[in-house]
Amino acid sequence: MVNPKNEPTDTASDNPRAIKSLLGPIVSSAHLASGESPALSEFEFGLILVGHAFERWMVRCMAAAGVKDLSPLDVLVLHTVNHRSRPKKLADICLVLNVEDTHTVNYAIKKLEKLKLLKTGRSGKEKTVGITPAGEQACLAYREVREALLVRSIRALGMDEKVLQEVGQRMRALSGHYDQAARSAASL
Repeated sequence: MVNPKNEPTDTASDNPRAIKSLLGPIVSSAHLASGESPALSEFEFGLILVGHAFERWMVRCMAAAGVKDLSPLDVLVLHTVNHRSRPKKLADICLVLNVEDTHTVNYAIKKLEKLKLLKTGRSGKEKTVGITPAGEQACLAYREVREALLVRSIRALGMDEKVLQEVGQRMRALSGHYDQAARSAASL
């Protein structure tokens, strides 16, 4: 593009920053991005996209591993119960997954128990949930599909493992801020 003085200027195709300055942050709610932290709105939109993509991935990966018709929460519960191969209490599963509605986790447990992937028991007065050999096998098959389809493609990007670890740590820290803001909003 040439300006009136015949000096070259950046075009959108020449300079990605020019595009970003024309469009502003990429967000789902411009009215939220117009506040004090447009970057937080851009992060939240990225989080929405990543969250939905991750949920689709979990369901399809588990289907490729041989267990169809599970919800994202079902898959998360299965992996959480399989963690360290020890029985878990419902409250602990909810705590680890940061799920407030225990009935949704309880429903997932019943569904996975019917599929013979989990088994329930008791420890004193508390119900416990353990992995079955079929459940453990499903988790191992999931890992194989994950390694072949996801891990290899992400490693091919050349992303440093430390960067991924740092992003995960920051996301967990931010989750605490969102939880505290939710508690504050509930008291208004």
